[in-house]
Amino acid sequence: MAVNGACFFAAGFPTTVRCCAKPSSSGKFKPNPAVANTIRRFAVSTEESITTETTTDFVEDGRLKKKVVEGEKMNPYVLELEKTELEYKSSRKGLNDYFEESRNFIKSSGGGVGGPPRWFSPLDWLVKLVERTVRSENHRSPSKPIYLVGESLGACLALAVAARNPDIDLVLVLVNPATCFEKSQLQPLMPWLEIMPIQHQFGLPYILSLMTGDPLKMVIDNARKGVPLLEIVEGLSQDAVVIPSNLNVLAALLPRETLLWKLNMLKVASKFANSHLHAVKAQTLVLSSGRDQLLPSEEEGQRLNRVLPKCQNRSYSGSGHFLLLEDVFDLATLIKGSAFYRRGAHQDYVSDYVPPTPLEFRQIYEPNRLFLLAISSVMLSTLEDGKIVRGLAGIPSEGPVLFVGYHMLMGFELAPMVSNFLLERNIFLRGLAHPVLFIRTKKERLLPPLSQFDTFRAMGAVPVSGTNLYKLLASKAHVLLYPGGGREASHRKGEQYKLFWPEQSEFVRMAARFGAKIVPFGVVGEDDFGEVVFDYDDQMRIPFLRDYIEAVTDELGVRVRTEEDGEVGNQNMHRLGILPKFPGRFYYYFGKPIETEGRRHELRDREKAHELYLQIKSEVEKCIGFLKEKRETDPYRNILARLSYQATNGSTSQVPTFDI
Repeated sequence: MAVNGACFFAAGFPTTVRCCAKPSSSGKFKPNPAVANTIRRFAVSTEESITTETTTDFVEDGRLKKKVVEGEKMNPYVLELEKTELEYKSSRKGLNDYFEESRNFIKSSGGGVGGPPRWFSPLDWLVKLVERTVRSENHRSPSKPIYLVGESLGACLALAVAARNPDIDLVLVLVNPATCFEKSQLQPLMPWLEIMPIQHQFGLPYILSLMTGDPLKMVIDNARKGVPLLEIVEGLSQDAVVIPSNLNVLAALLPRETLLWKLNMLKVASKFANSHLHAVKAQTLVLSSGRDQLLPSEEEGQRLNRVLPKCQNRSYSGSGHFLLLEDVFDLATLIKGSAFYRRGAHQDYVSDYVPPTPLEFRQIYEPNRLFLLAISSVMLSTLEDGKIVRGLAGIPSEGPVLFVGYHMLMGFELAPMVSNFLLERNIFLRGLAHPVLFIRTKKERLLPPLSQFDTFRAMGAVPVSGTNLYKLLASKAHVLLYPGGGREASHRKGEQYKLFWPEQSEFVRMAARFGAKIVPFGVVGEDDFGEVVFDYDDQMRIPFLRDYIEAVTDELGVRVRTEEDGEVGNQNMHRLGILPKFPGRFYYYFGKPIETEGRRHELRDREKAHELYLQIKSEVEKCIGFLKEKRETDPYRNILARLSYQATNGSTSQVPTFDI
């Protein structure tokens, strides 16, 4: 039923965020020995020299294996992806674990016999209890935000505390808040509860839907991951057996007296919280389940988003009331991806960033696995001696490194590039991205919801600005910069592979300030996936579409490249009409790193800096030209040829390409 689930913690995630890899001073991750010793199936060293050729084995299941050299360090992100679905699920708690912990919770000092329930308390006492703890934490760490996480009734408590303490820096995470209790189907049940026992009020299908959400959605999600049908059926069967075998625990958790008390408490707490919403100034994140059969949570999330001044929404369409118990949900991952994690009064996208754990990366990677498999990217890099090799061996291990290149149509090149850097070299690319991924100065109406960009933020994207570039280079990060920005990614018809770079060469001087290596790169393949048939110019000729584009750009409230004239400065938000093509292949070429170490004084001169800027731009164009020419000789450019090769050699085998 409605859970009284309020908890809090100060910024820092001392126990919430756990990772099996420890951060090193270089910003890369070192594996936890306890994890590294459990499985040694795929290893890539990032600290020791990386050879240009790798020895591979194809085993019975067709999976690509790299031979492990003794002393070679393990990449925890690769190890996580190598786990089977069964190994993955065994590392997470399930319904049976919940019931076991519930048994311990309801036991009294008298062996579980007698004694009133320990949670029967009036609303004002609960509010004061949470409030007292919040004030204590604020006194101990006044410069850090305090996170209040409340589910259902707990969400009402969190809102009440925030309304009574507007001067304390609070961040609220409200899960299916019970502020909509007056619209709930539970209210008519209250008179019946006084005469009817709990076990006769809910059938097994109803309880199952409350505990696990949508079983059909679980089946579909598992099928997409490639889980064998037998394992899917077995998992659903286990959940179906767990609940009826623990009905006595449910009855102990929710005796009639407890349920009546909780429903009355929900009614009072909902009225109190709603009457004080005007006083809530805290940053708020509302999580709503689409299949909540107790509360109209999705509708309530939208209402709170309109009423609260600093509110964002996240919706889980296939989840039930008990969202926190479901496999699809992880609280720490959500807070990081939604950019709600901060260590101080103001968010710093560079210093506040917490990289995803291997498990979190797996959850990001899996939905894109088929796309990555279909495009079978070819990545080339250049060694110090100028030799071009397949793979990322030529990428510098130590930062700061600045990658500067061409932004493909709609940014399709990002997922393969970011994931390959992490899996092959254990390197996080910190991309400088458009502000649309991070901020809204007005409530969302025309712009896509911020939730669509949670993955970008979780993988390290930061808002593009000179300040953030400075901070990233100062932290010795591997930084991804697209000088052409949105103008290249939303180019017009016939403009593929054309660079739209500004005249300023400031990133060159910034890189020289920190002695960063600059790696120019090109990427081709967009014209094998789609063709722009309805572009910005076409839309601006139609009055209602022109008004729509202007309204969307105005809603964002932040413009980039306002100092630029012409096409480079045209960064208006719009959607493109793209005609899909039979999928081809993506090709990446990272040129030889350009050293700026020791050239800081030289590159202070604007003319010298501009010369280097033009050299970098020319190198990017050469990389693009090289790939366009060489891909014509790739026998596996067509997806049918690649599928045929993978059918013979294994679905995850590396498909050959042109001769380098």
